[in-house]
Amino acid sequence: MTKTSYACSAILNIANTNLETVYLWDASDSYTSELVTVDDENGPVTCVSWAPDGRHIAIGLNNSEVQLWDSASNRQLRTLRGYHKSRVGSMAWNNHILTTGGMDGQIVNNDVRIISHVVETYRGHQQEVCGLKWSASGQQLASGGNDNLVHIWDRSMASSNSPTHWLQRLDFGGSYFCCQSATTLRL
Repeated sequence: MTKTSYACSAILNIANTNLETVYLWDASDSYTSELVTVDDENGPVTCVSWAPDGRHIAIGLNNSEVQLWDSASNRQLRTLRGYHKSRVGSMAWNNHILTTGGMDGQIVNNDVRIISHVVETYRGHQQEVCGLKWSASGQQLASGGNDNLVHIWDRSMASSNSPTHWLQRLDFGGSYFCCQSATTLRL
């Protein structure tokens, strides 16, 4: 299985089939370099996401942590930890906020600029959060979970200490769904 994420600078990251190593591939010269190999205790790599600046990359891990890396210097900047109880399965950036979704059903807004990074949470999924996408305005978040639910959240309703309510909840029961285009689910 290969997971990929694209950056504006035409550099692609690839987690290899054993999901232990993240590589950077530069489309301009086809150069490939290893960014990080994660040990068995922390891995495997469960998701990757480029920051909007095209330089920084977030790597979600099976141990519930997220590593932030500078792709230009191949240097780890920090590790976000302490909220999810199990693997981080999805991530989405909203400027300096990295939103993470976990196998525990929790969604967390992490401000990567500050030490106490957890700034807001969303609660509503009963199973793993497997997809996150911010609207272009950065005010609404769509989340999809293995509980066959899609939630639309308003950032103003997020909280760090109380259960939150969604703007919309779509229940797909046992049906499968795919939200790849903006016309499928308009925010």
